[in-house]
This record gives sequence, structure tokens and C-alpha cells, in this order.
Amino acid sequence: MLYFFIIGITVLLSSCNFNRQDSEQQTLKIIHAGSLSYPFHQLVNAFREEYPLVKVQTESIGSVAGARKIIDLNFKCDIYATADYTLIETMLYPSYARWYVPFSTNEITVVFTDNSKYSSEINSLNWVSVLLRPDVRFGRSDPDADPCGYRTLMMWKLTGKSIQGDSLYDKFSKKDLRFIRPKEVDLLALLQTGIVDYVFLYRSVAQQHGLRYLNLPDSINLGNPSLGDYYQKANVKIKGNRPDEIITKQGESIVYAITIPENAPNPTQAELFLNFLLYSEKGRSVMEKAGQPVRLPVTKILLDSIYSSTKQ
Repeated sequence: MLYFFIIGITVLLSSCNFNRQDSEQQTLKIIHAGSLSYPFHQLVNAFREEYPLVKVQTESIGSVAGARKIIDLNFKCDIYATADYTLIETMLYPSYARWYVPFSTNEITVVFTDNSKYSSEINSLNWVSVLLRPDVRFGRSDPDADPCGYRTLMMWKLTGKSIQGDSLYDKFSKKDLRFIRPKEVDLLALLQTGIVDYVFLYRSVAQQHGLRYLNLPDSINLGNPSLGDYYQKANVKIKGNRPDEIITKQGESIVYAITIPENAPNPTQAELFLNFLLYSEKGRSVMEKAGQPVRLPVTKILLDSIYSSTKQ
């Protein structure tokens, strides 16, 4: 569940004076989810126009892989933006992050092009049978590296149909394993070159790239916050921080989140960027136009408060 500990905006940003003159010539390093590649590209361009003295370096990476890079390689970044807020709670707290701000949502869908096999007949009712046809190929992202990957598995479980004695989950899990990629946006090249016919992606990515997609029911697309209890019926296991560790990811609605890691080299510039993204009219407008609107209540969630309350 997502716990909200609301801190005023002035508290979140009190340590930063948002002045162009105060923006030192530093490199702001951002690690962000693959599905944020397009909106963050637009956002960074707008941010540079507003604050030309701040250099920005971005890296698109699966959110799980990004968290592991911070932990295992002690990579020092100033912003970590993830497609799954729980990764901050379970992987980065307490050594690398002590708070986060949830800022957007999404949903899982089936994405395709006009050249995909059976594109003229697939719909939200028959997509299962179409994708399981022997001559159809589909791609998905790696659940051990990318939230879209394990959310795809959850979506299969929530669909919950039995096909010829096997569950839909088993059928899909055994098919087209050679088309698994580290993060969801890596699948775009496979789709657009015709190597695969369909991919499991976020709706926002499909919209950003002008691709066709199915409007799947809220009961399986993980996009409706009011169905959180229902989504919990599906869970999957992924690799943890250590080679022998397994983490169980519980189904819930999709929530993106952002934090400034504890070891951020440039926290002042990071807060400047965070303010531009979450609170400035220009930043929110850029995200809206880029297909990744800032929709959730923009509140700072204190992880210390969460974990101390669970021990009481």
C-alpha cells in the first residue's frame, strides 16, 4: 500500500534558493526509468532553458537495474526516478534514500503496429488467443531488471484464463523467451522493425511513439488505484539485492516516484530540478504534453515515518 505523509512544499524545498545565479556549474546526474525517456528528454530541454548554468546528464535504465547500480556499484546520482515507488522503499531505504515523491501513474497494455500479424482483428477480448498463435511473436521486458517486466507477469496472472489445461501465465511464460529485453523501451526497436508483432508496454510509451495499443480492462491493466486490493491477488518473484535473495512483488496500481539519494553529489541542483518537475507550471506542462502527466497528489513521503510506525 502507498502511505502518504504530507509535508508542505516549502519544507521539501526549503534548503534550495531557486535562483539562476545560484546554479553552480555542476553536472546533475539523473537515473530514470526507461518509460520516462521521452518525457524526461523534453523536461531536461525545458529545464536547461530555464537554468542554463546547470549541466544535466541522464541515463535511461530499468528501475530495478538502476537501484542495483546505486547499491552495488555505489553510483552517485542526484535524481532517481522510478516506475515503481516500492523499489525506493525495499531497495534504497535506509542507506540510499529516506523519502520519495509519487508523481505519476500508467497502465500496462498490448502495443502493435499496422504491420503486426492480425492487427486488423485483435481487440481487448481476443488478444490472448491472437498472441498465442504459433506464427505470432511478442516481446516483453526482463522482470528482474524492469518493473514493466514484472507487471506484465502480474497482468497475465490477473487475466487468469485456462488454455488447453495450462494457465495463461504458463503459456505466455514459455513463449518467445528470446525477445526479452532489459527495459521496456528496448522493445520498441523489435516492434518497429517487425522482429516481433506485439510488445507489452506502458500506455504512455505507446502514445508517445504513435503506436497502436489495446484498451485493456482496469481489472488487469494495473492502472486503477481503486482496485489496489484486487491487484494484490497477483504477485511475482524477482531477484533481490544479493545473488541468493528473492523478492516477492505484490500486485498494485502503477505509481511512479522520484527521490534525491542520500549520497547525491549535487543536492541543491537536484532540488532545483525536482521543483521544476513537480511544482512549476512549466515543468508540469512539459510532462503533460509528453504523455506523462503529474497526476498524483505531489507529497513527500518519509520512509523513516513508515518504518517507525510499523514497529509500534
